[in-house]
Amino acid sequence: MTRVGIGYDVHRLAEGRRLVLGGVVIEHERGLDGHSDADVLVHAIIDALIGAAGLADIGALFPDTDPAYKDADSIGLLRDVAAQLEGRIENVDATVIIERPKLAPHRDEMCERIAAALGIDSSRVNVKATRGEGLGFVGREEGVAAIAVAALEPPA
Repeated sequence: MTRVGIGYDVHRLAEGRRLVLGGVVIEHERGLDGHSDADVLVHAIIDALIGAAGLADIGALFPDTDPAYKDADSIGLLRDVAAQLEGRIENVDATVIIERPKLAPHRDEMCERIAAALGIDSSRVNVKATRGEGLGFVGREEGVAAIAVAALEPPA
């Protein structure tokens, strides 16, 4: 039976940080604030995958109180999670909620980097973006959110 997990993450935008989404550094005047590189897209995908596997959340696996994860590369964390999963990753679908910049020019590279970390074909990874339309913390450009769904086929 295929298992499905849902993941969600949010980080504040901050001066002096790089904007990293899906393992891709995107040119922007602010980046995401967090203990690691704060890649909300990858963090949401990690939570979706570990949810599908019936494991704890990302904070339990990679606590922000642990100095080992300070400025950690989230793609590396995703690779670590994928190595621990039992079964086959069927697909990952994710949406980034961001006012700007536009993510369409980076979409293919994000899908490829995520797929490579998961050890699956990039056709099994879908990344989309939507705007906050001026509403809430995303619309005011205070932060960025991401939501993801992952399907995992357990071992036979």
